[in-house]
Amino acid sequence: MIHYHGGVIGKGQAHEFFRNRHALVSLQGREDLPVIAEVSISFIFDNGAFSVWKSGKKMNIEKYYKWIEDWHRHPGFDWCLIPDVIEGSEKENDLEIENWPFGTIGVPVWHLNESIERLVRLASEWPRIAFGSTSGMEPGSHKFWGRMAVVMDAICSEGQPVCKLHGLRMMNPRIFQYLPLSSADSAGAVLNSFKNWERFGIYVPKKQSQRANIIADRIEAHNSAPIWNPSQ
Repeated sequence: MIHYHGGVIGKGQAHEFFRNRHALVSLQGREDLPVIAEVSISFIFDNGAFSVWKSGKKMNIEKYYKWIEDWHRHPGFDWCLIPDVIEGSEKENDLEIENWPFGTIGVPVWHLNESIERLVRLASEWPRIAFGSTSGMEPGSHKFWGRMAVVMDAICSEGQPVCKLHGLRMMNPRIFQYLPLSSADSAGAVLNSFKNWERFGIYVPKKQSQRANIIADRIEAHNSAPIWNPSQ
């Protein structure tokens, strides 16, 4: 599984943290991209829909398209998320896919509150899809696992998914070790390097990038499940 780390840590420490890692860069936080493009193994683009949804603002799709146009030929660029409307209708999200101009470098998002019919359709039409959580089904919650059991049963044949799967905000070993994800992302390593120092006991590294590296190393020590096994 590919572990994509997100978050802005700052140019002074971005080199140390993102070197030889995979990165997710959001339209809402691009400050570290020049460094990431030089030192990371690869990177993906996030349209920032989650941040926009939380703030109540509207996504600037034209700006996102221009950003992709400028960067998608970079050798380290893997793929990017197709704009989505969190807690929007399936019709709204299908329209975003219909308007998408960049082909299969884009990855559509299926939200956990959407229909299984839409999930099956996207999984049959695209080489990769991303799972997006919604209110009441946050990753790791009881409702999340109940929904994921239905999801995996719908798109796995003998435990193997019919396309590659990406978990948005699902890069927690307690989650991805039980799901056959090809990749997942989280800003947890960067965000938790600012806080939650109790995880280090009395041995707290002084530099933020060192703390972020330790957290990321602990995450990357784990891999996703090779197949979906509902009995796990």
